[in-house]
Amino acid sequence: MKRQRHIRTHVLATMIGLTCGVLLVVIAAFNLSVRGYVRARVAAQLDSIYKNASEMWRGGMRDHRAMEPFENRPDRETGMRGSAILLDEDGSVLTVLNDTDEVSRELAAFAEGQTLSDMENRTVTLESGTYAVSCVKDPNQPDKVLLAYVDMTAITAFSRQVNLILLIVILAAILLSVLLSRRFARTLTSPVQSLSDFAGAIGAGSLENRALSFPDVEFDKLAESMNRMVSELRDAKQKQETFFQNVSHELRTPLTSIRGNAEGLVYGLMEPQQAGRVILAESDKLGGMVEELLYLSRMGRAKPAGEAEPLDLRELLSLCVSEARAEAEGKGIRFAFDFDEEPVMLAVREEDAQRLFGNLLSNALRYAKSEITLTCRRKGEGVFASVRDDGPGVSEADLPHVFERFYKGAGGKHGIGLSIAQSVAESCGGALTVRNDNGAVFEARFS
Repeated sequence: MKRQRHIRTHVLATMIGLTCGVLLVVIAAFNLSVRGYVRARVAAQLDSIYKNASEMWRGGMRDHRAMEPFENRPDRETGMRGSAILLDEDGSVLTVLNDTDEVSRELAAFAEGQTLSDMENRTVTLESGTYAVSCVKDPNQPDKVLLAYVDMTAITAFSRQVNLILLIVILAAILLSVLLSRRFARTLTSPVQSLSDFAGAIGAGSLENRALSFPDVEFDKLAESMNRMVSELRDAKQKQETFFQNVSHELRTPLTSIRGNAEGLVYGLMEPQQAGRVILAESDKLGGMVEELLYLSRMGRAKPAGEAEPLDLRELLSLCVSEARAEAEGKGIRFAFDFDEEPVMLAVREEDAQRLFGNLLSNALRYAKSEITLTCRRKGEGVFASVRDDGPGVSEADLPHVFERFYKGAGGKHGIGLSIAQSVAESCGGALTVRNDNGAVFEARFS
C-alpha cells in the first residue's frame, strides 16, 4: 500500500531538509576553506622559521649555547606566531628560540620518543594550546634536531566559535522553517480543501457555481475552470432534460397512432390494409429515431468500424435523394441538382456520409416550400456540397444554436439531427456551416 502524508508534512520536511542542506554545505565549505588557507599559511611560516633558524645555526654559531634568539614576527595575515627548538637526539631541549620554556618543555616532552617521520607536518594539542609542528635534522650534526612550530590556538578557537555560531544558525533556521512551512502549508491546503469540497459537491450532483477567490493565480484559474465546468454541466443537463421531453413527445405520437390502429384491427373498426400502412409508417419513424439515438451514443466513444474509401459525392447525394424522393413527392417538393461534370471524389466512410447528407435532406424537407437544390463541386484542393431549401430560413435567434445537441428550433424534431451532421462533417476532416440565402443553406466543406 502506498504511503501517504499530508501536504503540510511534505512542505515541512522539504523546507527543513533544504535549509539544513544549504547550511551544512556552507559549514563544510567554510571549514575546508579555513583548513586549506591555514595549512598553506602554516607551511609558509614553518619554512620561514626553518630558514631563519638554519641560518643562525649554520652561520658559525655551532655551539647551541651561543645561539641568540632570532626575531619572531607573527604571520601578517593570520596573526599566528611561530618559533623553533633545538633538541638533542634524546629529545632534551638545547636551545629555545624566542618562546617560553613552558611551551618548549611541552613540545620536547611530546617529541621525546617520536621518530622524525612522526613529527613531519603534524598538528598537536597540548595543555597550553594547539600547534603545527615539523622537524628536520642537520646532515652535518645528526645528533641534533630542529623542531619548528606555529601556535594555532587562536585560529583554532576562532574556527570553533564560527562553527558554534553556524550550528546556532542552523537550529534557528530549522525553527524558522517550521513556522514558515506551517504558514505556507496553511495557505496551500486551504484552497485545496475548498476546491476539493467544491469537486465533492459536483460529484454529489450539486451544479451551483461558487464564488471562490484565491491570491494564487493557479488556484484562481482552477476555480474559474471548475465554475465553467459546472455551468457547462448544468447546460448539458438542462439540454438533456429538454431532449428527453422532446423525445418522449416524439415517441408518444407514433406509439399512440400504432396502438390506435392496432386496437382498430383487433376490434374490427378499421380497414386492415389502411391500418397496416399507418402502423408500418409510424414504425419506420420510431426505427429512424432509435437509430439516430444509437448513432449519437456511439459517437466519440470508439473508432467507427470500416475504413474511409474514395467515393463520388455526386452519386452519394443522388442515393440520398432517391431515399427521400417518396416523402418529397408526397409534399409536392422537387429536387434540383448543380453538380460538376467530373467526379467529385472524397475519402469518407459511406455510412457517415449518408448520415450527414440524409439528415440535411430530412431537415430541408421539413421546411422547403417547393424545391430543394443540391450542389456538389470541387474548388481548388477542396470539395464542397450544399443543401438549399426555399423555405423561410433559420431565424436569427436559432441561427447560433442550430448545431447544438438537443437544441430544438421552431418546427424541429429531436434536436440531434443537425448536431450529428456537424459531428460527422468534422470527423471527416470538414466543416458544416449554415446561412440564409432565400432559404436555409447548409454547406459542408472538405479539404
